[in-house]
Amino acid sequence: MKKIWFKAKEYGWGWYPVTWQGWLVTLVFIVLLLLNSWRIDSSSPSDREALTGFLPQTLFLVILLLYICYKTGGKPRWRWGGKDLTGKK
Repeated sequence: MKKIWFKAKEYGWGWYPVTWQGWLVTLVFIVLLLLNSWRIDSSSPSDREALTGFLPQTLFLVILLLYICYKTGGKPRWRWGGKDLTGKK
């Protein structure tokens, strides 16, 4: 059995980190987002250039984080306190 870095949330859909590897991935994601926003803010002469530079890179980082969570985490599904929307445990 593989070691789970991200556990599936009990309410809603998604994951949260449960191991040091998961926390490291989360921290690196946050740092990269902050660096991306700082770089765009300091080098873009207009709002439109800032937006067109920021959005594709941010979308890439989010997709990468979701991929890592999917591969190293529990099976995602909509849950409501231990039950999914079909009422099963």
